[in-house]
Amino acid sequence: MEGNKNNRIIVFGGTGYIGKYVVKASISLGYPTFVYTRPINSQTSPSKKQLCDEFNSIGVTLVEGNLEHEHLVEVIKQVDIVICTYGYPQVLEQLKIIHAIKVSGNIKRFLPSEFGVEEDRVNPLPPFQAFLDKKRKIRREIEAANIPYTYISASFCGAYFVNFLLRPYEKKNEIVVYGDGEIKGVLNYEEDIGTYTIKVANDPRTHNRIVTYRPSKNIISQNEMISLWEQKTGQKFSKTIISEDEIVKLSQTLPPPQDIPISIIHSAYVRGDHVFELREDDLETSQLYPEHNYTSIDQLLEIFLVNPPPPASAAFG
Repeated sequence: MEGNKNNRIIVFGGTGYIGKYVVKASISLGYPTFVYTRPINSQTSPSKKQLCDEFNSIGVTLVEGNLEHEHLVEVIKQVDIVICTYGYPQVLEQLKIIHAIKVSGNIKRFLPSEFGVEEDRVNPLPPFQAFLDKKRKIRREIEAANIPYTYISASFCGAYFVNFLLRPYEKKNEIVVYGDGEIKGVLNYEEDIGTYTIKVANDPRTHNRIVTYRPSKNIISQNEMISLWEQKTGQKFSKTIISEDEIVKLSQTLPPPQDIPISIIHSAYVRGDHVFELREDDLETSQLYPEHNYTSIDQLLEIFLVNPPPPASAAFG
């Protein structure tokens, strides 16, 4: 279902890991697109400057600011849909955005920074639980303010976690397996996450709903992925097993925030939190948008086979 192409979309965190895919998808799908970013100056990284130049070249409007209330209200009054893709350290800064949306009173939809596990259906290890508690706080504030929303459960960023789990850039014959390797997780290609996000943001069916990104070809266990990788590379990989007890111990002994990623791994690949049972009224993107030709895990591994990327910076949560 196509949304109103006149909807103006602003993305907070648009220069971040998943944010840039959301921004590019918004432009690709024909929406007037804005990115709210910290002021660009001599301290700005070259990679961010390059990305901002790319955004300018494809028609993105950059809005610089530091989340000052009056400026936020002024900016938000000029758009229809607000999407936030802030990472772990910035999650609670969304409270400023929520306050500005409430004052502006014109926003048709707000998508807070979620993109991971469905936080209202899981009880993970304490480090991850504490992080999800912050996200739950954001949800409850949105609901209390009566702001129209869509919550996203996109599980793992596919390219990032294929990179993390298989480590193809290391060119070693050893792969680490968390737990017994049989629990299935969900890995969605980042470009698909961007496209699905823009679609659900503009879809009247997703108003005040939770949407799960779980295409059938993207549900896979670690052992299945390793086997598929062996078939494609012609190599046989040895497995180093990290048991559940070891994972739990790491979650208790690693210093923050390093204790969060291992707790996320436990949630997905030991508890199986990605593949919760979908209820009759749940919304799932590949069913909502069957016309979108998403990238399967098999196709994603083909991309890695041709051009293995360097290790990515942290994109957990």
